[in-house]
Amino acid sequence: MTVLTDRYAAEREAIDTGLRSAVERLPAAAARAAAYHFGWTDADGRPAGGGSGKALRPLLTLLAAKAVAGRWRPAVPAAVAVELVHNFSLVHDDIIDRDTLRRHRPTVWKAFGTTDAILLGDAMHALAFEVLAGTGGSRAAEAVGRLASTVRTLIEGQLADTGFEGRERVGLAECTAMSEAKTASLMGCATALGALYAGGTAAQVAALRDFGLRLGLAFQHVDDLLGIWGDPAATGKSVYSDLRNRKKSLPVTAALDSGRPESAELAVLYGRTGPLNEAELRRAAELVEACGGKRAGESAAAALADSASAALATASLRPEAVAELGELAAGTVGRTG
Repeated sequence: MTVLTDRYAAEREAIDTGLRSAVERLPAAAARAAAYHFGWTDADGRPAGGGSGKALRPLLTLLAAKAVAGRWRPAVPAAVAVELVHNFSLVHDDIIDRDTLRRHRPTVWKAFGTTDAILLGDAMHALAFEVLAGTGGSRAAEAVGRLASTVRTLIEGQLADTGFEGRERVGLAECTAMSEAKTASLMGCATALGALYAGGTAAQVAALRDFGLRLGLAFQHVDDLLGIWGDPAATGKSVYSDLRNRKKSLPVTAALDSGRPESAELAVLYGRTGPLNEAELRRAAELVEACGGKRAGESAAAALADSASAALATASLRPEAVAELGELAAGTVGRTG
């Protein structure tokens, strides 16, 4: 999504500056691991040229503020807090899933050990609320409450996700609810906080939150597709990573629920107790596609992106920023990494 780095260079710079300033408050060992995670340094602390990720969520916060008030700088602390929460969840998710690669490099737990990775995630979680609380006033109190509620929802989604791995069958509605909790909730919070810090009305905050929620679910559909068919050179993750971990992702769940003859073979592969070899992983991907899982994910992502943009139509928002949010939604569906 080069649009994030090219078109929004000033916003990205403000987010990066805010993150670096916040990370400096962490204990030295945690700050070192955070700098590595964000791509600022290598594992030995030497400066590195890596990026800190897409920064989609904090950018959504800033664009939501722009949609309300035409300016985004007052929402930078909220954007930083959102990105800290997102990255605390990534560090912990990598431990839970035993993923060894993120952004083309070893994950934090592989580079620094599981204990340091857990503590870094905890530290970033706490730091997010410190950043918000530092903005002061009633706005900060509401923002802290919204973010805290979102973290509880995010954890609920993560618990459901890991719980699904031990179940033979998961309904598509259950899987969608998990994705809404684990991914969409934070994007909805990101856009709501942007509107809040721009002084938005209750209706504007609600509309932008709805936009973020729908976009977040579309994002998860695409993420699940990339978790099976994505190019590791673009995603920075291992090929077939979700299949390797027996994830009951949205395309897999749709395939298992399809009733097609191939779904039985897929269920057998997913029911294996040992690791799948490369040939079996390729076969599982073929079966998901044959059962319509890939097509269903692509269609759902496109429909959700369209409905996200439609959610902004009646909120008296600035047309230029609404158009930018719509372009961002379209770019999310079309991304390859």
